[in-house]
Amino acid sequence: MTDQITQTICITGAASGIGRGAVEHFHQAGWRIIALDKNADGLSDLRHEHCLTLCCDVGCEGEVRESFQEVANWLDGAPLDCLVNNAGIADPACGPLEALSLPEWQRWIDASLTGTFLVSREALSLLRKSGGASIINISSTRALQSESDTFAYSAAKGGVSALTHSMAMSLGPEIRVNAILPGWIATPSSVGSEDFGEGLRPIDHAQHPAGRVGTVADIAQAIAYLAGAGFVTGEQLVVDGGMTRKMIYAE
Repeated sequence: MTDQITQTICITGAASGIGRGAVEHFHQAGWRIIALDKNADGLSDLRHEHCLTLCCDVGCEGEVRESFQEVANWLDGAPLDCLVNNAGIADPACGPLEALSLPEWQRWIDASLTGTFLVSREALSLLRKSGGASIINISSTRALQSESDTFAYSAAKGGVSALTHSMAMSLGPEIRVNAILPGWIATPSSVGSEDFGEGLRPIDHAQHPAGRVGTVADIAQAIAYLAGAGFVTGEQLVVDGGMTRKMIYAE
């Protein structure tokens, strides 16, 4: 590590989608990066300088503890300035309530809510060294509104939103805690792909008041804003192109 790198960010779910977009954004901004994901193949493609990659299931307490022991060793006394709890199951659909098994329910809860708790808890000692650290939890607009058969996903993300303001009240003023609630965010279909618009129709873009579906870059920019917004804590930043504010009438 060089003296020129002065800030460090840890991003979970970093191998693809929003997490990968955040890694690219903060790499370009000159940050030191810690990338966690249980997808080892996806992590292997992240070969940035000043980037530590760790294969970790954030819903598993033992794996999280072991990973942050490695993080502490790698930082060698340096602080962690920002934590992004992004890991989760991307597909919100879980089928009819009567067919949803407890293990499947728990899989969604562990991936988002339990993972956010475990990672935040293990990162606290490193964040407190920063003197102005930030935790940013990735929730979802489904914490505010729902589609059919998304029970476990919605419950997990609603829990993340509630956990966010609870953490903000408990960890401040040392550590600010905020949530981002993405709406429809188009992600590349495969690792390394640049095609964020595959399969999207003109109507998909047009139904957004902003005129288009979101991209991972939109969320990365929101993360960067909250990482530096020193007077913002306990908030939920909705990044959805205006969809949750749009009134829809039957035709």
